[in-house]
Amino acid sequence: MPIWKQLIVCVALLAIGIAAWVFFVPGSRETLASYGIGTAPAATQASAPAARGGQGRGGAGGGGVTGGGVITAPIATATINDRLQAIGTGRAVESVTVTPFVSGRLTEILVRSGSTVEAGETIARLDAEAETIAVDRARFQLEDAQARLDRVNQLRSSNTASQVQVTEAQLEVENARLALRDAELSLARRDVEAPISGVVGILPVSVGNYVTNQTEVAAIDDRSSILVDFWVPERFSGMIAVGDFVEAALVSRPAEVFRGQVSAIDNRIDAQSRTLRVEARIDNPSDRLRAGMSFQVAMRFPGDTYPSVDPLAVQWGTDGAFIWTIEGGVARRTPVRIVQRNSDSILIAAEVEPGIQVVTEGIHLVRDGGDVRIAQRRGEPAVTPETAARGS
Repeated sequence: MPIWKQLIVCVALLAIGIAAWVFFVPGSRETLASYGIGTAPAATQASAPAARGGQGRGGAGGGGVTGGGVITAPIATATINDRLQAIGTGRAVESVTVTPFVSGRLTEILVRSGSTVEAGETIARLDAEAETIAVDRARFQLEDAQARLDRVNQLRSSNTASQVQVTEAQLEVENARLALRDAELSLARRDVEAPISGVVGILPVSVGNYVTNQTEVAAIDDRSSILVDFWVPERFSGMIAVGDFVEAALVSRPAEVFRGQVSAIDNRIDAQSRTLRVEARIDNPSDRLRAGMSFQVAMRFPGDTYPSVDPLAVQWGTDGAFIWTIEGGVARRTPVRIVQRNSDSILIAAEVEPGIQVVTEGIHLVRDGGDVRIAQRRGEPAVTPETAARGS
């Protein structure tokens, strides 16, 4: 192929590539315009005369560029991560399921559902006839061993008994004493005692039932305080400390708000849910709270403050997001990193100060380092020739 044909093909391919870049790459036209190449899009050029012909309508509605200028809005600030809300479940500060030490038949239940008991109080008894007999037998054996020791000591005083016999008699006394203690322990374990102070729940057994050491006789809850377990996102893990105050409202009665403190924090983040388990303690002197209740837990933190801009102010180019800031009537292209999107604002991370004006409409009129005329600031009346004349 002749060299001139190759040059024509190369130029054609280059032109096609440039055209594709201009039409399909966001921000390409602004990039060309910053170098003084090209003009504003046709749709924008067509809208400019319409805007100039309808200044009163555009200024009143606030929707559109008026008088060939741009519309701006000030940079505000917003705080995030300053409030935590989570659903938690309450449980008693102490809760025990009472089971007997040994098996047997229930002969007596000394409490009722809803009764308040103290630690060590007997709540039920098992049949104990065999254990009572064993205690009496052990006591008789101890008395007999003690009497034999006394006789051997008397014989020893007259050198009739040897020291070995005295030692054997003393050993029998000690063995008998241990046997008595063992029998008394077996008898005592026929009584089922409350290990903690609290309120007895619904009793699942009745007198006459045969129970084992696996049978639940009663459930006792100490609800003088309620522990609320809730899970928080991992971004709050470094903000929560033991002793922090919390507010907890009952899901069933949102108007009732209770205050408490963080009593414990788990030592690891759950790998499945990416949440941290936290425990809060709420005093319950009026006994209005119960274990198993659902709570809406709220906590407040200092939070993180970021600049906030109008969603229309954020533009995209080949190198990422940016905004047009105006200082002293000169436009500056400022790169930003988006932190959070809201319905009416976008939080950004950038080196900007609150109060600086950013362009929200009329982007095609802005060039980096170029002068900018502000037609209207958000929240202020539009600048029209009539208002400008009156101001002068």
